[in-house]
Amino acid sequence: MQRPRLIFYTALRRAQIRKGVRKLAATRLIALHQNKGKSVAACLKSRTDYAQNPEKTAGGTLVSSYGCSPLTVDEEFLLSKRQYEQSTGRSQKSNVIAYQIRQSFKPGEITPEEANKVGYELAMRFTKGRHAFIVATHTDRQHIHNHILYNSTSLDGSRKFRDFWLSGLAVQRLSDVICLEHKLSVIETKPYCERQKRILYPPKESNRDRLCAVIDNILRDKPSDFEAFLQKLEQEGYEVKRGKHTSVKGKQQKRFIRFRTLGSGYSEEEIRAVLDGKAEHRPRQRTAAPIREDAFQLLIDLAAKQGKGTGYQRWVKKFNLKEMSKTLIFLQENKLTSMDELNSKVESAAKHFHELQETIKAIEKRMAEISELRTQIVHYAKTREVYAAYRKAGYSRQFRAGHEAEILLHQAAKEFFDKQGIKKLPKVKELNAEYTELLRQKKAAYPEYRKAREEMQQLLRAQKNIERFFADETPQPDRQQSR
Repeated sequence: MQRPRLIFYTALRRAQIRKGVRKLAATRLIALHQNKGKSVAACLKSRTDYAQNPEKTAGGTLVSSYGCSPLTVDEEFLLSKRQYEQSTGRSQKSNVIAYQIRQSFKPGEITPEEANKVGYELAMRFTKGRHAFIVATHTDRQHIHNHILYNSTSLDGSRKFRDFWLSGLAVQRLSDVICLEHKLSVIETKPYCERQKRILYPPKESNRDRLCAVIDNILRDKPSDFEAFLQKLEQEGYEVKRGKHTSVKGKQQKRFIRFRTLGSGYSEEEIRAVLDGKAEHRPRQRTAAPIREDAFQLLIDLAAKQGKGTGYQRWVKKFNLKEMSKTLIFLQENKLTSMDELNSKVESAAKHFHELQETIKAIEKRMAEISELRTQIVHYAKTREVYAAYRKAGYSRQFRAGHEAEILLHQAAKEFFDKQGIKKLPKVKELNAEYTELLRQKKAAYPEYRKAREEMQQLLRAQKNIERFFADETPQPDRQQSR
């Protein structure tokens, strides 16, 4: 019964949205179930304790109740359930222990006290005074919202709450009526076809972004020196680790962040120059990047989609026409007027891409070789004395048994050097310098590599679309009609 009910409810809500039904404070009806491995009493206590959290309800002053006390609400709910079993002789079949209504309001429109009154009126009118409930108003978020918890068993212990069809819609409508009576704002839900699509999203603020903002504020106050700057960071709640590379860690961070990893203008040297008056600090500007979409997509081969209906065929024809028009615009912008020019452009783009790919692969291969060589050199140096003592002991089995791991590492390192034909070991410092230079080259080559890959993919899509479009336009041989 649950699935048809959900389908019918969803269809009705969609029909209301198409008609432009008005919607007020957001509400939701939730059935609270008994968790696995926990008793009913423990589940009730955890749910009611969260709703009455003093940090969210202004020290518990924004909690009201009906038919029970907020201090003993979980015990009174449980007592009503036991009275129900004794008076009716029935045991609880489902694991629903209570119901919760969440009611959210527009930010800045209502006070917490008035929100609690609206929630109390909603609970009283919805339950008709037959079920005990508590109303907890939370103010920990930007929008004030109510948590209304009412018992699934009635006050007299004679019946259970019947979660009827479209009960969530009934709560929504009742909440709308009450909000209108209290002169709260009305939000009109637009039909889907009239909604404006979102193309820009606000940038997410990371721990580094927050740290940069704190540094900007501190530098505006112009501390006397770098130590005073670090002290102000500690006052902001950051833990400072002083040393060769100064790093800081916020309250909810797991790792320290070095200043030099924050980007241009936030390294330790640049901050010291700003404090000494030798440079001017420029805060980093972050803008929301638009959603990147492909210029065009591949055409759909309708002949390969056998067995599809007429509706799908009609959609494919429209889709292919739109994508083909985008393809033609792309070709005009790149001044590709013939198929030969397009093919030569595809070949040159693919060649350029593969050359960059081979270059990056060669760099990565050499970096892997250096990494392995450094590891073997370190193993060889650490186990050299142990292996020398092993040879001096005449390759004693007893000595080998006590230093098996070191001897195996040394032998593996020597075997690696012999296999690579290395007679004289290079210095680790030189290897580190070469590895750093290769890493720099790899990072410098990647932007051009990505650009070449995107260009090649676009040209290949355009080539494929042109070929498929003209293949579809090729006239089919006339079929003989039989009478």
